[in-house]
Amino acid sequence: MRYLALFLCILSINCAEKPENKNDTDLMSKAKEIHENVITIDTHDDINVKNFTDSINYTQDLDTQVTLPKMIEGGLDVVFLIVYTGQDTLSPSGYKKAEENAMAKFEAIHRLTKEYAPEQIGLAVSSEEVRELHSSGKKVAMIGVENAYPMGTDLANFEKYYNLGARYISLSHNGHSQFCDSNTGEKDDVWLYNGLSELGEKAVDEMNRLGIMIDLSHVSKESMMQIVQRSKAPVIASHSSARALCDHSRNLDDEQLKALKENGGVVQTVAFSSYLNTGKHEARSEYLQALYNEVADSLGLQWYSRRERYALSEAEQEAYREDAAKIQQVADSLLKERKDVPPGVDVGDLVDHIDYMVDLIGIDHVGISSDFDGGGGIEGWQDASETLNVTVELVKRGYTEEEIEKLWGGNLLRVLDEVSEIAEKL
Repeated sequence: MRYLALFLCILSINCAEKPENKNDTDLMSKAKEIHENVITIDTHDDINVKNFTDSINYTQDLDTQVTLPKMIEGGLDVVFLIVYTGQDTLSPSGYKKAEENAMAKFEAIHRLTKEYAPEQIGLAVSSEEVRELHSSGKKVAMIGVENAYPMGTDLANFEKYYNLGARYISLSHNGHSQFCDSNTGEKDDVWLYNGLSELGEKAVDEMNRLGIMIDLSHVSKESMMQIVQRSKAPVIASHSSARALCDHSRNLDDEQLKALKENGGVVQTVAFSSYLNTGKHEARSEYLQALYNEVADSLGLQWYSRRERYALSEAEQEAYREDAAKIQQVADSLLKERKDVPPGVDVGDLVDHIDYMVDLIGIDHVGISSDFDGGGGIEGWQDASETLNVTVELVKRGYTEEEIEKLWGGNLLRVLDEVSEIAEKL
């Protein structure tokens, strides 16, 4: 009888779908509609100037996590392309070399938006321009500066960077800068200033005057608290998550998150595996390291961990990219065949952090970022083409369209507007 009933059900035109299938269809339909309605902003995407030439650029579907085809496929509307410079010595020669790197990245972004693909993507410096470009059907680039180190000790460089399009700047990266201590000081408890330097205090004032959002990601806790206390404008953490859920120095603890709320700022939850779930990240990383070393050995190559790559010079890192890509490609093929691979950190883990921070500081102070092409990427959101999956998970958790609009960019644009308004008054 059981089989007869099943047969009759299949034959019947009135046979209903399984409830879970219909629910899944309804969920996806709702998520897609919301995703299309809101402006989606990813506040942190690193770049390599070699991908910004007349022959190799983001109009093509490169191996990078962000390209225009991937943005279109995933419905990602706005990306903050990052002018990143690693930390070096606090010396004139170090600053000069860093400035050359920063200028090359500014120029690369301008070439993409003005020469190579102006009909597909435009550069925005205000929320109004973001909305205008989005309404015209174009993708949008904005510029963030990760590490103010290239500016040296000349505060006039902040206005120079502002005029080049920078709308947020972090005062340090992995290492203490001339402006403030970095989160990396937690490792050895060695600090240069116990927060901001005198130059850093002036830098905060200058960014307030110009209308540049101050980015707290990568600075030390003491630096962050001093910045929040001194700043007359709201601040952001462009790519950080909740330390209560993952005890990493790059994340913000509850005290920091509450201070951010009082300041009126926003924290952009980041899809960076080791900042979201330590246990899952370490188990999978250990497995993958063994696999990468195995593949590298079979190819007669050397595999470097992320930490080991940071120790390489920029030239060495550049030379290593091709070898790393070969190893990665073979390893990815093997991963599809193996059954014992530990689960990776995924979109659910990302939204766990969003849930936590929304509960703690409110929906108006939380956003989303990926850190693509800078180490970011998790299961379900490995590149810009999978951006919809984040919205799907938010809909699953019960977030409304209004709330999702705030998380995906509304809060960030609100902060940008307030920073600009305060600059006009100053």
